[in-house]
Amino acid sequence: MPRNRVGPGTSRSCPSRLSTMHETRSGYRVFSSNSSAACAELAGRITERLGVELGKSVVSQEANRETRVDVKESVRGQDIFIIQTIPRDVNTAIMELLIMTYALKTSCAENIIGVIPYFPYSKQCKMRKRGSIVCKLLASMLAKAGLTHIITMDLHQKEIQGFFNFPVDNLRASPFLLQYIQEEIPDYRNAVIVAKSPSAAKRAQSFAERLRLGLVVLHGEAQCSESDMTDGRQSPPSVRGSTGLELPWRQQAPFPGIELPIMMAKEKPPITVVGDVGGKIAIIVDDIVDDVRDFVAAAEILKDRGAYKIYIMATHGLLSADAPQLIEDSAIDEVVVTNTVPHELQKLQCPKIKTVDVSMILAEAIRRIHNGESMAYLFRNITVDD
Repeated sequence: MPRNRVGPGTSRSCPSRLSTMHETRSGYRVFSSNSSAACAELAGRITERLGVELGKSVVSQEANRETRVDVKESVRGQDIFIIQTIPRDVNTAIMELLIMTYALKTSCAENIIGVIPYFPYSKQCKMRKRGSIVCKLLASMLAKAGLTHIITMDLHQKEIQGFFNFPVDNLRASPFLLQYIQEEIPDYRNAVIVAKSPSAAKRAQSFAERLRLGLVVLHGEAQCSESDMTDGRQSPPSVRGSTGLELPWRQQAPFPGIELPIMMAKEKPPITVVGDVGGKIAIIVDDIVDDVRDFVAAAEILKDRGAYKIYIMATHGLLSADAPQLIEDSAIDEVVVTNTVPHELQKLQCPKIKTVDVSMILAEAIRRIHNGESMAYLFRNITVDD
């Protein structure tokens, strides 16, 4: 008998062995890359909905504040989902995510998908003078560490997806916020949707059209003015003559510089309310609630114009600095945010802050990505302007 032939018993056992190997490769694990309790809670909600156990790992801080990640189980050939919420210590959270991703990559994970409900540094997605587009830098770092896919929610600018060279699923929290309005706000039919600035009008219009409510826009809030007169730039550069004095540009070269028109500086106009809020519930919608001073000022204006209740609906509740105290002392009746960002401490300081759970859609996105199913179901009735 040739040496390369196998007997009947061996041939019957091979399919079983191959099947076992295939099942192992097609498995997936869910890890929490944050050492905070809030991230573990969100990861627990997601794994409970998926019916799987949370992956075993240890994320810790050394005495010298270096981050250490130890993965306690095999991940070879599997799809790995890393859940990372962003607490107040943003940079530590980013390092935890990068180090865990790289640890899983070097452990031969098949695909590494980051579940980052709030993408950090998303406000720094535009060039500001000599600054940098930090959001683009972070996208490159995550790709270099080993991420192959990202699940996030309500990016500050949808164009941020173009910073990545791998797929990005930008989920929406609006269905959950709309459901909260319909179920938890009495007499919501007597409400109007408010955009606290013209830049937020598209989001507010989307809410207003879905709830069949009126739309109100506030105009005149403080703008981010940029002055090019005091930043030290001089173009073309000055040249000193033989006497050591700076010569006018027209004496430095045979060709004079071009006189360009100067852009007029912006002036803050008085705040105006476009629309009627008298005797109505005002619901201000936005994507991020961080520095709440603008929201507090908007609430005062709406109250003066006759609104008898004021709600704020947003996806990400960063609520930095003294935001809880400002909300508690303001005319705002309720601030409703999702659990994309940990804010348990802020809720203890201000009972007006309410939380909507979005773990359901995150769990469904994980299940569909692992099974290779279409994600279109999660974007039903979502238009380009949403």
